[in-house]
Amino acid sequence: MTTNSTDEHSLWERARGGDPDAFGSIFDLHQARIFRQARRLTEAFADAEDVTALVFLEAWRRRDSVRVVDGSIIAWLALTANNVARNSARSRNRHRALLAKLHDPGLASSSTPDHADEVGDRFDRDAAVEVARQALARLPRRDRDVITLCVIQGLTARDAADALGVAPGTVKSRLSRARQRLSVDVLATLNTVPAPTPGGAR
Repeated sequence: MTTNSTDEHSLWERARGGDPDAFGSIFDLHQARIFRQARRLTEAFADAEDVTALVFLEAWRRRDSVRVVDGSIIAWLALTANNVARNSARSRNRHRALLAKLHDPGLASSSTPDHADEVGDRFDRDAAVEVARQALARLPRRDRDVITLCVIQGLTARDAADALGVAPGTVKSRLSRARQRLSVDVLATLNTVPAPTPGGAR
């Protein structure tokens, strides 16, 4: 166990006891990593901020049951971020469906600016990231979890195994399968997405 993990374990023990300052230090320690993960899982910056906030809110509410692996709670936070992002996406989809039902085409104004050119210009930069995000979301939960822990968060197979309650060999086999599925899904999707017309012509 490293000095940093020892310090974190001590902080977390204080946070579990209800010390808000210790919990604030835990937040400062892991917020950036969880936000980067949330950004990969969500469509917008604001959505990632919301997911990050909810993850730490859950950590505070459930602090007595948070699992510590090698002196750190990063694995628990990462898995919780997956769950929160998935639930948030479902909620947004329900809201969009409702808005679509309420939308009145007669209210559309012909003077509304057409942003298609701008969207086309940004396609190449954003398309691959969005495709990867969607492909990650389509993975089975156990495959998505090992990608999150081992690839996004950089945990070892042993630490990921401790967090998931499985053998290290199981993590390695799931990781290999998940990477293959993710690669195939991303490549297949990119090959079917039409490229934008040069100059934004439609």
